[in-house]
Formats: sequence, C-alpha cells, structure tokens
Amino acid sequence: MKKTRTFSALRTALTAATAAVLAISLAACSQTGGSTTAGTSASGDQTTFTYARSAAVTSLNLWTEITSNNAFAIDKIFEPLVSFDKNGKIIDWLAKSHKISDDGLTYTFTLRDGLKFSNGKNVTAEDAVFSIEQHQAEKDAALPLTADIASVTAPDEKTVEIKLNSPYTPLLAELANFSNGIVPKDFGGKSEDDFFANPVGTGPFVVSKWDKSGDLTFTKNENYWQKGKPGITKLVYKLVEDGTQAVNQLKTGQVDGIEDPALENLDELENGNDTKVETAGSWVTHTFFFNTADEHFSDVHVRRALAYALNRSDVTKAVSFGHADTAKTVLPKAIEYSTQDSIKPVDNDLTKAKEELAQSKYPSGFDAKILLASGNNAYSQAAQLLQSAAAKIGVKLEIESVDIATFRSRFKAFDYQIMINSAQADYPDADSIIDFQADPDGFSKSYWTSYSNPEVTEELKKAQVTPDGDERAVLYEKIQQTLADEVPYIPLYSPQIVKAVRKNVTGLEVLPNNSVRFQDVKIG
Repeated sequence: MKKTRTFSALRTALTAATAAVLAISLAACSQTGGSTTAGTSASGDQTTFTYARSAAVTSLNLWTEITSNNAFAIDKIFEPLVSFDKNGKIIDWLAKSHKISDDGLTYTFTLRDGLKFSNGKNVTAEDAVFSIEQHQAEKDAALPLTADIASVTAPDEKTVEIKLNSPYTPLLAELANFSNGIVPKDFGGKSEDDFFANPVGTGPFVVSKWDKSGDLTFTKNENYWQKGKPGITKLVYKLVEDGTQAVNQLKTGQVDGIEDPALENLDELENGNDTKVETAGSWVTHTFFFNTADEHFSDVHVRRALAYALNRSDVTKAVSFGHADTAKTVLPKAIEYSTQDSIKPVDNDLTKAKEELAQSKYPSGFDAKILLASGNNAYSQAAQLLQSAAAKIGVKLEIESVDIATFRSRFKAFDYQIMINSAQADYPDADSIIDFQADPDGFSKSYWTSYSNPEVTEELKKAQVTPDGDERAVLYEKIQQTLADEVPYIPLYSPQIVKAVRKNVTGLEVLPNNSVRFQDVKIG
C-alpha cells in the first residue's frame, strides 16, 4: 500500500510526530504544587518523578497525534521494533535484531524473548503486523509510513517481515518513530476509541490517572522487558503553563524536572545549588513560516525581501542566551546531509531586501500579521525583530498573540500570513524534515505553508529511494539551497535540547527529538 507521508516532531511543536514533529514549547498561566525536601521527589518520596510540562496530554492515539504534548506521552506507553539513541543511531528495541536484504526490499525483525504487554499478555509477531497494518490503514495518520509496502507478515511468533515493492531508504529510521509503536492485535478485543482511552503497550509506564486539561499520572509497568526498570514507580506529567512558575517550582522542589526550560533560565538552573541541566544535540529548528497561499506571500520577492531584511544572528543572540546556533537551512546540523556550513542563505542585506521588494507586486510595501502563541518570550522577541526589520523596507507587520489552542487551530486551517513555530525531526533521517516541510501533497502541505515546487518534490522523492552516500547528499544539498532561495520559511535558530532537573536526579536520557527516557531515572 502506498501512502503519502507528511512532522518530525515535531517532529512541532509539531512532530514527533513528529514534524513533524513537530515541538512547541509554550507557556501561559501558573499552577503550583506541594513541597518537598532535598533527597526526595516532589511527592515526598524517592519513587515518584514529577515533570513540569507546558501543555496537557489530550490524546494517546499514536497514529493520529503529532504535537509534542501528546507524542512524548505516547512514547512512554508504546515502543517500536527499532529506536534511536541520544546520538541518533538506530538501535534494536523490541526487536533483538534486524536485517535488510541486499536488494533493499525485505526487512526482517526478530523479537526479543519474553516480551509482554503491560497487561501481562505475550507480545507476538502478529501484534506487530497488526500495528503496522493499522498504521498504514489510518486515514488520519499524522506520520504515516510512506514506503511502497507490498506486505507485512509474521512467518512465526518471533519474526516480522516487511516486503517492499521498491527500495525506500528512510524506512528503518521511520520505524523508529513513536508512531510505529506496537499495540495488541485487534486492540485486545476493544474498540479503537476504548483502547486509546486506557492503552496497553510495552513501554515502561502505564496510565493510571488522566485529566485531558491537566495532569497525567503514569505508574510503573511491572511487566517491562528491561528487567529492574524503570527505577521510579510513578511519573507525573504536571501541567505548569507558565515558564517562570515552572522554574520556581523546580528550584523549591515542587517538581523534579522541567520539559522545556526557557533558554534565558539555563545559566541560572545549570549553576543552581539544587538544580542542573541535561542536554542533547538538536533536531529542532525554530522558524518563521509564510502562508504562500496568501496574496502577499505567494510572491517569492516578498519572502526574499523579508529574509534579507532580517539578521538571523541577531535573533539567535537575542533569544538564546548562547544556547543555540543560527540556522541557515531547514535541516538541523545534527541530522546527516545538513548543509548548515555550506549553504548560501538569503539573510541580512538591507540593500538586497529593498531590491527584492521593488521587484514584487508590492514595491511600496503592505500590511500583514505575524501569528504566534502567547507566553513564549523567545518567539515574541523574534517576532519583534522581524517587525522592526520589515519596517525598514516599508512592510508593516502586526504581531497577533493568541492562546495555544487557537494558534494550533488557525495555522492548521491555513488561517495566518506569517507564523513562528518549531519543527523537529521525528527520526534520524533527513527525509523526516525535508518531506514534511516540502511535500505539498503530504499531511502538512509543506508544513502548512502550501509551498510547492515540482523540482523539489521530484528530488525529495528520489532521495527517498537513493541509498545513503554521495548521490543522496547531492540531492539534499540541492533541495536545501532551493528552499533557502525561495524562502517558504526563514529558519532562525536550533537550540540545544535541554531539560532541567533537581541535582538529586540521575539517569535521565535526553533525546535529540526533544523527548526523554525515564527508564534509568533515580532520585537519590
């Protein structure tokens, strides 16, 4: 079955799933909790980890979700056949081994011994077949498998075999995405809706209490395949919408960790008496996106004019406090085939900005709006810098700040002119970002920009079937330069992936897609 793929991660933000991912780290108002003392968790014991997050978990359907608030709860419940480590290397996960045929058409996975779901039932290859086929069939899939899959079969209880009609280089990396987690065959006899309301998976945690507008509490999966793990018995996702409140709660011990600490707070937290930060390389890029269906931003000269007017290095310096790199391309430096060091961006040349606008349909300027979600100081500063830069060439930009729910609803409905958002790779392959941001027929319609260039589309499809190596590198180099030249979006900066925790916390594994693993966490 051939399906057109979308997020990492996102990845946003948008994702995981993707992206998208796509990861959006946003804040609005405060919520407080109880107190604790050094050497214990926020619950007052050494077995509960309380994690401050800026958005509630609203759905646990691994096939339809993409935003980080949901994706990074889903990946605690469901696990894929293969995964990736903090360096982006593909590693076997539920599969103890895998092999790919010489012609690239057959992928064979052998399951680990003793795998069980959280309800104690054995995991078989038939469960994996059901999960992959269900993902393929999901009409609203946010991060669908896009390989031309001929069949998915279970030759025996421990073997899963995927046959392709044609080679597809990103497949193994795609399978490492959270959206390819394994669920029980036929949802264990439940309806799909009932199953995802109280899901059963192989992950380290199970849901015990869930407020879709507030907190989510996980408890330890007693049947987890990694013996002796997780080290904590309870994981609480605590909704703390205001970033300042989250920092204060971490410093006073009301929470044990913060998912998305503001970059402006990192030095303080890194050097705090009772706090520290954990980092990983970044698959995330914060970006201005243009709605190219809008009459103004359908004009490439308008987009190039604004890109030339803006100094991206100034944006990075203003918002990152030394914890981010200026982005010159949509592909983060931590992803193979990124051309951050060689690309020629449209950037920081006021003379050329005026020349580009003079060639546009609006040589005398125009009025437009920048849409952003409220509560994110970095995004607000970046918007103000673009607003100031645009004014120098006669373009008047109004900043429109809305709550996160409205923001998501509007950009997904293409109800914006310019927006600022984050895009992230959901898995360690260039396709995760490029396809999501440049395929006009994909789930996100080129990350909700409506951008379309037939040459780019052809090149990204060719890159999907080209083996890793020089030829694939050339394709991605051409794509990135075209996107830089035509500016459907202005990549701004790629921050370090950072989580803040109490100093008595050990074992937190930070991943480059902005998620974390809690299996080895201990509170001492």
